[in-house]
Amino acid sequence: MIQFGVLSGLAGALGVNASIAKALALMPTPSETEGPFYPAQDQQDKDADLTQIDGHAVAAQGRYIIVSGRVQDVAGYPVVKAMLDIWQADANGRYRHPRDPNPAKADENFQGWAILRSDENGFFRFKTVMPGAYPASGAWTRPPHIHFKISKPSYRTLTTQMYFPDEKLNNSDLLLNAKPPAERAAMTARLIAQQGILPVYEYNIVLDPLRSE
Repeated sequence: MIQFGVLSGLAGALGVNASIAKALALMPTPSETEGPFYPAQDQQDKDADLTQIDGHAVAAQGRYIIVSGRVQDVAGYPVVKAMLDIWQADANGRYRHPRDPNPAKADENFQGWAILRSDENGFFRFKTVMPGAYPASGAWTRPPHIHFKISKPSYRTLTTQMYFPDEKLNNSDLLLNAKPPAERAAMTARLIAQQGILPVYEYNIVLDPLRSE
């Protein structure tokens, strides 16, 4: 009976600890469609400054911004050397994609695509332009957003979209508003600082580890 009581107490304690751990776990960043405009052609320059293409004398048009954040797992530990595949529309709302139907003029000096890796603390940072809104259909205009695909072995690959705070078009976006409030909040960056004239947005990403069945 003493042995049974000890085992029961241990099982109870483990159950409580597991419940606490589950309650304290971070919510994985919600996934979202990749969309039709993932870059179709490779390019040499995919660095962390999307405002300047190597070899171009002219920089990109638009309002420059900084996006920074941290890739972590659901337990809050940094995910080191995660690959971040990032693409977006230019300031006119055009992608560097041959099948983008937006009639707006494309900015040939905007890089449009970057591939980065998180550092030893899980942090990443890049410079870009505020993406323009663009028509998705006759009655639907997509708000400014940036596409992310994050991958690393032992984690589920995450494809998602980052939105900006206080954008009126967020309120009518069909994709964003299909999410519950907590997920919409997790997909929306925060304006946290000003670096000179550049606003700095924070966007933290939580990956879900692969689980063996």
